[in-house]
Order: sequence, then structure tokens, then C-alpha cells
Amino acid sequence: MDSDKIHRETFEDLAFFYRDTSLKEELISKYKTGLIINELGFCDMSFKAGGLTGNLRFLIASNNGKDLSIIDPELSKFGFILLQSNSFYKILDVYRLEDKTQILLLNISENFIDYFRNSNSVDEENIISWARKDFSEKIKSPVVEALVSEYWKERTEKPVGMYPFSMDPSGKINIIK
Repeated sequence: MDSDKIHRETFEDLAFFYRDTSLKEELISKYKTGLIINELGFCDMSFKAGGLTGNLRFLIASNNGKDLSIIDPELSKFGFILLQSNSFYKILDVYRLEDKTQILLLNISENFIDYFRNSNSVDEENIISWARKDFSEKIKSPVVEALVSEYWKERTEKPVGMYPFSMDPSGKINIIK
């Protein structure tokens, strides 16, 4: 597999998006660094960064997010970004600080799963370093008001990669073997 192509398609124009929720520790503990997971549903997230609105933040690194405010300008207050259904992620880091946790997910192409299953690149290490610093700063910041609205909390309450969560609330994670 062409590593230059993988690098271009994964890391060029990479942006970071936020998705906060509250989960029980037994569910958070199912996320392990290095796993490749699959989210069957769409993934709602925000480019707006602030303090956490729950005990868990999914920080999603992706260059595939679609800005929904282009379709509906009302959504701009949320910084609403959408990732398509059936997306794949490598769990790069599970970082705990105080009573909060950040799970860092790298959005990857299905075609690159085998490559990322066996990689720990400098790019991944740099993303982890940046993400931990960002989390340490954001944990002390005020929340973004729009992201504590009932509308947004309902859209982001389900954990990434445990879909359909409503059918299995015990938290069976969709691990790609």
C-alpha cells in the first residue's frame, strides 16, 4: 500500500472536532488505544471548542467533515459538522485529566484499516501531543452555550462506535478485527 497516498488522504487538511457526552466509566473503559472502530450512524460534532459539557469528550481528527450550516444557516451556532455513516476510526489516545476523559479518534478510510492497525506514525504521535495540550486548556474553559442546548445534547449523547446504542445500552463496541 502506498504510504504517501495514505498520508495525503488521512492527514492533509486535518481538522479537529468536538463531541461531548456523559457516559458511565464501564462504557468509557471499553475504548482502548489502537483499536479500529466503526460508527454505523452519522457522527454529529462541532468545530466550536470550549469546556466540556459532560464527563467525556470525543476529539475527532478528520478531513472528511461536512459543514451543515451551508445547508441550514441556523446550524452555524453549533458549529455543526457531520461525518457520514459507516465511518472508521483509530483510537489514538484515551486521556484522563481530573474527572474528565478525552478519547482521540482519527477518522480513516476503510481502505486503510490494515495499514493503521499496524502503524504508530510520527503524525499520530504529534496529533496525540497536540490533543492532550488542547484538552488541558479546554477543560478550564467555559462551555460553548449552544452546545449545552437540549437539541445538541440529544444529537451527541450516544457514544461513537457503540451504535446502535439504543439496542445494546451495555456498550458493545463495534471493533474491526
